[in-house]
Amino acid sequence: MELSNKLIQVRIPREATTKQQVLSVVAAMTIGVILGLAAKLVDTPGVNPIFTSVGDRLGIWIFVASLLSVFSYSPQLAAIRIFAFFGSMLTVYYVYTTFVLHFFPGKAILFWGIVAVVSPVCAYIMWYAHGNGWLANIISALPVTVLLVEGFQLRNAYLPIHHHYYLIPWLMGIYLLMIVVLLLLLPNNRRKLLSIVPIAIILSIIMVYFNVLGRIFGGMNGVL
Repeated sequence: MELSNKLIQVRIPREATTKQQVLSVVAAMTIGVILGLAAKLVDTPGVNPIFTSVGDRLGIWIFVASLLSVFSYSPQLAAIRIFAFFGSMLTVYYVYTTFVLHFFPGKAILFWGIVAVVSPVCAYIMWYAHGNGWLANIISALPVTVLLVEGFQLRNAYLPIHHHYYLIPWLMGIYLLMIVVLLLLLPNNRRKLLSIVPIAIILSIIMVYFNVLGRIFGGMNGVL
């Protein structure tokens, strides 16, 4: 009860009718279906590889999930929406992969399945990023930190034997754009940027130094 009272001080859930909640979840599922299909279609030979390079990494999905979480009526609904988003996105992506392309990437399915299972907890926490106080600032800095780290590690994304070095500045530009959007939309006022940016930079330096993403994902992410 004490924890609940403290969280209410960070951000108060908005009232929503059952219809609004259902439509909110349906919208998240629809976005998941569209992005899941789009992510699969950009793997088609002849499509600009920059789209594949973005879709194969965590950044774009953390970006979308963060916005869906924050702009939900409550933390509980945020958790439901994000599970619906990842569930629909991954279902479309891997059903297409398995039954249309006749390929079963078991390791990738397991990895993203774990992401989907963990995502509601992350979404519940992420909802409070649009609140007040130091806790909201730290939460707001988390997705920005991951984007900073992954964007920085793009410098190692391609080996000399590859032919896509020209993509690196474009990809870094996309990551920078996503970071700017999050910094503009996650805080509930612009003054909080003075706190969020330093936190994100410090966390990013720590994560890069200890290779946190590499240790957690063990090469499953395209950039690692």
